[in-house]
Parts: sequence; structure tokens; C-alpha cells
Amino acid sequence: MGYRIVNDVLEGYGARKGLEGPFNIGGRPLYYDVREGAYYDPRTDFYVDQSEVNYLHNELMRIMGG
Repeated sequence: MGYRIVNDVLEGYGARKGLEGPFNIGGRPLYYDVREGAYYDPRTDFYVDQSEVNYLHNELMRIMGG
């Protein structure tokens, strides 16, 4: 069994001290900050509201049929 990378959104995003990730959530590279309890978007330098993360995750699941 193998795998195929469909969209390498995370290319160029590596590990960051104090953050978990990066994660591809809805086509966006996000890191999880345990201290803040929120996802951080390095492209905007802002934390993403949890409702937006939930929306992106739900849309991804809808598209994938899950």
C-alpha cells in the first residue's frame, strides 16, 4: 500500500518552538499553540478563531464525504 501527496500546502513550513504542527486545515498551514489553546496562522501572524477552524474542518469532511 502506498500514498500520494495531493497538495503540499505545508511545503516550507517546519516545526516551530512552542507550537505543534504544522497542520493542513482546510488548505491552510496552521500551528497549535498549547499555551494559548488556539491555532496560529503564520501567513497572517494571527490566531484563528476556533469557530473558523471548526468551519474549515467541517468543510473538508463534507468535501471528502466524511
